[in-house]
Amino acid sequence: MRTLPLLIALIAACVAPFFAYPVLLTQVLCFALFASAFNLLFGFAGMLSFGHAAFFGSGAYFAALVMTRGAASPLLALLGGLAAGALVGALVGGLAIRRRGVYLAMITLALAEVVYFIALQAPATGGEDGIQGVPSGRLLGLIDLENPLAMYFFVLALFLVVMAAIHRALHSPFGQVLRAIRENEQRALSLGYRIERYKLLAFVLSGAISGLAGGAKTLAFHFAALSDVDWHNSGAVILMTLLGGAGTFWGPSLGALLVVVMSDALAPLGEWVNFIQGAVFVACVLLFRRGILGELAAFAARRRGAREQPVAQPATAAGEDD
Repeated sequence: MRTLPLLIALIAACVAPFFAYPVLLTQVLCFALFASAFNLLFGFAGMLSFGHAAFFGSGAYFAALVMTRGAASPLLALLGGLAAGALVGALVGGLAIRRRGVYLAMITLALAEVVYFIALQAPATGGEDGIQGVPSGRLLGLIDLENPLAMYFFVLALFLVVMAAIHRALHSPFGQVLRAIRENEQRALSLGYRIERYKLLAFVLSGAISGLAGGAKTLAFHFAALSDVDWHNSGAVILMTLLGGAGTFWGPSLGALLVVVMSDALAPLGEWVNFIQGAVFVACVLLFRRGILGELAAFAARRRGAREQPVAQPATAAGEDD
C-alpha cells in the first residue's frame, strides 16, 4: 500500500522540472534534506534545536571553500560539507546534551550565534559578502552541473539516498532507542541505555545531513552567505517541520515544499512575506496540531481502529437457549 504513493511521488519528481523552474525545485530538495535532518533530532529524539542553521551554514561555507580554493570536485565539496556539519554537530551536541528542554534549545541557539560571528569575522568566509561565484563543477568529470536540469536530478538522487539512509537508521535499534528517549528518557536510562551517547550520535547525524544539504545548496546557487547561518534559517526549518508534521517521515519534506513555494510565490509582496507565513503557521498550528501529515496519519489510524473494532452482538432473549 505504501509503495504506490511513493512511486507516484517519484514519477512526479522526475517529471516536475520539465513543467516548473528546476532551480526552485532544487531549493525545495535542499531544504527538504535540511528539514529531515532537523526532524531526526526533534521529531524522533525529542531534542529541540534553535541553532540548526549552524550545521547547514558550516556545510555551505566548507563546500564553497572546496570549490573555490580546492579541487573543484562537487562530490568532494559535498563530503566536506557533510564532515563540517558533523563536526559542528558533535561540538554543539557535546555541550547541549548536558541540559534538557528549553535549556538545551537555548544552548544550541547561543552556539549557533558563535558560528555566525565566526562566519562574519573570518577572512576566508568573505564577511558580509559571503563567498560568491562558487562553481557547480562536473560530476565525475562527465556531467556539467552548471545545467539546472542536471543539478536538479543530481540533488534528487542525493535526496533519495539520504532519505533511504534515514529510514534505515530509524528502523534500526538506534532509532528505537531514540524514540524511547523521546517518550520517556528516565525509563530508557533505567533500562541501561547510555542515552548521552545516543543523543550525541543523533546530533552528529543531524548535523552531517544538514551540512550535506548546505553543501548542495551552495553548489546549486553558487554562493555561501551569512543567511545560511542566520537564526532566521533555523526558524524556517522549524516551521517546515512543524507544518508538515514532526515525527513523521515525509512531513518535513512536505513542509519544505510548502514554505519554499509559498515564499517564491509571495516574493513580490516584499516584507509582507514574513507576516503571511507567520499567519499561515499560526493557522496550521491551531488546525493541524500534529502537522499536515501527522493529522492525516492520526485520522487514518482512527479509521483503521473503527473498522477493526468488533461489532457488538445483540443480546439473546431470556430463555431463548432453553
